[in-house]
Amino acid sequence: MGFYDLPKGERAKLVEKMKEAIERDLQNGVKENILKYASDGDTYIRKNTSLILGRLYRDRPEIRQRILGILKNLFENSDEKVRQTVIYAVGEIGKINANEIMRMLEIALNDEHHSVRNAVIGALKQMGEKNPKPTLRFARKFLHHPNPQIRRVVVHGIELRGRSHPEDILPLLKELQGDRSKKVRETIAHVLAQISYKEGCLEKVLNTLKCWKDKELVKMALKEVLDVHRRYEKFSAKSYEEARKYVTREFRM
Repeated sequence: MGFYDLPKGERAKLVEKMKEAIERDLQNGVKENILKYASDGDTYIRKNTSLILGRLYRDRPEIRQRILGILKNLFENSDEKVRQTVIYAVGEIGKINANEIMRMLEIALNDEHHSVRNAVIGALKQMGEKNPKPTLRFARKFLHHPNPQIRRVVVHGIELRGRSHPEDILPLLKELQGDRSKKVRETIAHVLAQISYKEGCLEKVLNTLKCWKDKELVKMALKEVLDVHRRYEKFSAKSYEEARKYVTREFRM
């Protein structure tokens, strides 16, 4: 039975049981329960493992080094599910102290398994909201990496910061106009669209795109912007029709 097959009350009890078991491991300097949960086939068990470790790091300064030590050890595990769980936990820790975990994020960018590489996206998203400076420094470091897969990860990873502070990430995205990787270009358009529907963000996105020379990418981004406003209309600052008229006026479409 999966995590979300359980009634709400039972899920809460399970999470508390996991927390107690993980705390025992940390107190005893072992990893038996942490490894069991980190390798579980249920995505939500692994997710809760990451969240518990992140919260314990936040709330229990006296065991922070133990948590980091176990995570570094687990990061060498051959099971990609374990390494993925570690990176999500690292993202939680990075909200508080990014210096301690940046090396693991760098290594994860080159992991052999896509689920671990993609976990870096989630980690950066979490960090970018709460601890933007080191997150954006990390993104800039790899923004022009020769591997397009790594460029795609860092572009996607700064998305959430862009929803609240588009001015922080728009200059980084602008640097990548002209990128010839199809996946990187699609991710740039996706991120521009995802930040455009928040209050005051469409204006900033369009003002930036007016200065771009890569007209093909601009066209792709504008299509995504309108598609997002159509799909997320209930959550958008502007209705789809308002956004369409605004885009049409600004770009003479």
